[in-house]
Amino acid sequence: MRHILKATPLLFLLLPEAAAALEQAPVESLRPKLRSAQSAPLAQDDAAALAAATMSQLGLESPSRSAPVRTASAEPVKIEPKAPPAHLQARAAAPEAPQTSVVPVVAAVERLDESLRPKPRPALLRQQAEAPRPEPEAQVVQASMDPGFNRWLRSFKGRAMAKGVSSAAFDRAFRHVQLLPDVIRKDQNQAEFTKGVGDYMSSAVSDTRVGNGRDAYRQYSRTFSAIQNHYGVQSQYVAAIWGMESNYGSHRGKTPLISSMATLAYEGRRRDFYEAQLIALLKIVQHGDTTPERMVGSWAGAMGHTQFMPTSYLDYAVDFTGDGRRDIWSDDPTDALASSAAYLKRFGWQPGQPWGMEVQLPRGFDYGLANGPKKSARQWAALGVRPVSKELRDYGPAELLMLTGANGPAFLVFKNFDVIKRYNNADSYALAVGLLGDRIAGAGPLAHDWPKGERGLTRRERQEMQALLTRRGYDTGGVDGILGGRSVAAIRAYQRSIGAVPDGFGSYTLLERLRR
Repeated sequence: MRHILKATPLLFLLLPEAAAALEQAPVESLRPKLRSAQSAPLAQDDAAALAAATMSQLGLESPSRSAPVRTASAEPVKIEPKAPPAHLQARAAAPEAPQTSVVPVVAAVERLDESLRPKPRPALLRQQAEAPRPEPEAQVVQASMDPGFNRWLRSFKGRAMAKGVSSAAFDRAFRHVQLLPDVIRKDQNQAEFTKGVGDYMSSAVSDTRVGNGRDAYRQYSRTFSAIQNHYGVQSQYVAAIWGMESNYGSHRGKTPLISSMATLAYEGRRRDFYEAQLIALLKIVQHGDTTPERMVGSWAGAMGHTQFMPTSYLDYAVDFTGDGRRDIWSDDPTDALASSAAYLKRFGWQPGQPWGMEVQLPRGFDYGLANGPKKSARQWAALGVRPVSKELRDYGPAELLMLTGANGPAFLVFKNFDVIKRYNNADSYALAVGLLGDRIAGAGPLAHDWPKGERGLTRRERQEMQALLTRRGYDTGGVDGILGGRSVAAIRAYQRSIGAVPDGFGSYTLLERLRR
């Protein structure tokens, strides 16, 4: 999962802080995951002057799983572990997707998460954690030839012990720690993901992913039924999170987490955050949930079948099998799936209610109502909004969500959609989970196709769009690369001036028109 920002008309990422889950976010995201920090916006005092300056700079010249409170262990439910079906490993690997941070409207679908990136499956994790062996008190070993890393390691031990980590647990976990230069390179060189929302959704809810999900759903039907009965979360959406996060357990990550979190903490770009994740890992070891050797995951810290960040694990993971350990690393996904359901329940999941539904809009609809204030089902019906297949009941306030403007599908989304976004705060990620869950449960494809081939805009291109609009006299509120409310209003005004549908969608096609 990840921590993220609310995006306007569009969205998105992964890495567990998760790929700008499309609207990026990183997550942590997720996804119990993590997302990359968003670049700071530029000053907005003098929009016109700033636009001119930006244009010259550009030559013409991007804006990761909320973290799951420790939940008491659930009542033991004995479920026999089952090995993942062979066909799940044989089917095509999950498509590449954004990783972690949110990007508004036409935002490039930054990385959603490593979960959607094809990778070789890590070696099977051991089913049972070895009982911790008592270790003699020892000084922290010199972990690398880097003297700076070793100095940080010695000082960090004091901070960890002040947070309740025992010296024995620390020394045991750090016995084989290593500085991982490749992790530093990945953290410092996260390329902006520019996959369009339509292409992302097509891969996230592909026939292959749906088929794998239905197979996994049948394989673990008793487990899913028990989890739904206990937490009240419809199990198809738990299965969908599993599919989005690790392709149903086949891509859980294989980086040693103690070493990767220590490396990122030492690097210093987000030292406080990664030291907190590292202390959480040490407490997990100290508690006996698993061993340091079994602690593997994504390089950014997300772990297990449903990619919890370590701090999220401490707060929300549950022991659903009743064996005394909250084991999200095992090949048996029971504890991981139950932990995700517990997380959704904790943030207000409404049992039995939908996340949302596809809708049909009337001719001449005011697109200014999209991605804006919520309305009741009665109010939307009065505006001519009609569900494509389901009955439009009163499930509480609903938002009209349109991620690709007038050329793509439209949805009314309810409370449970917002709850899914607590897992990964990206509209595209939450929508993918909802649609994938519906398909796993037997629903058909959408009535309206996603636009194909329309890539998302990079932050530089969003700045350029704002600068070009400002030069034409439209107030974007600044040239910061964030297509917020004022930028969307400016886009609509420009679209009206050229006779286009004023949906406020800042597409690459629109940018090309502005460049003329």
